[in-house]
Amino acid sequence: QLVESGGGSVQAGGSLRLSCDASGVTDKNVCMTWFRQAPGAEREGVATIDTDGRTDYIDSVKGRFTISKDNAKNTLFLQMNNLRPEDTAMYYCASDRMRPCRRVIYGGTWSGLGYLGQGTQVTVS
Repeated sequence: QLVESGGGSVQAGGSLRLSCDASGVTDKNVCMTWFRQAPGAEREGVATIDTDGRTDYIDSVKGRFTISKDNAKNTLFLQMNNLRPEDTAMYYCASDRMRPCRRVIYGGTWSGLGYLGQGTQVTVS
């Protein structure tokens, strides 16, 4: 239901733009979130966007990452600039009906009330 693309390998300071095809998500009243998981680490919420366009980010990516969505194309994006080696992880997009959306930024997890993509790898060296 969710298909990510746009990952790859870049040098520190570089940029990537991740996309998530959410055309299979018919419920529009959902939070859309980018998670990431590095080897040996817990999955963490990186950025989330609510139905009214409100966005929230973890502190480590503020000012560098931007989450956005194209409602007409049902596509979610994550623009990542000034990438750092610590951004290396598998990145997943997810839909979630549980509110508030920003809870995943403050230690919450994906509730399972939605869809989780297969992920796209981002490697920063």
